[in-house]
Amino acid sequence: MLEYEAYEAMALDRMQQVGAEIRQRWPLVQGIAILQRIGKLAVGQNTVLIACSSSHRDEGCFEAARYGIDRLKEIVPVWKREVGPDGSVWIEGSYRPGLGDNIE
Repeated sequence: MLEYEAYEAMALDRMQQVGAEIRQRWPLVQGIAILQRIGKLAVGQNTVLIACSSSHRDEGCFEAARYGIDRLKEIVPVWKREVGPDGSVWIEGSYRPGLGDNIE
């Protein structure tokens, strides 16, 4: 089993930031959806969705989606714990809190 936790207020703020970054870099991308599941999930279940749409595939939607998942893993405060018969372990990500992380 996998268990995902998030600092929800900051995670939502950072996901909006990722969407804004995508819009700035790929202005022809018309639709952006970013979802991160939290809670207990079975191994193999979908945990994250990044979807981008544009009027044509050559307008950056694939590149934008790849950027979105990479950026989500980089700045969105979500933590994963693997739970098995021998116990559990938290999986380290690359996110580290910084001075700019203070949100109200």
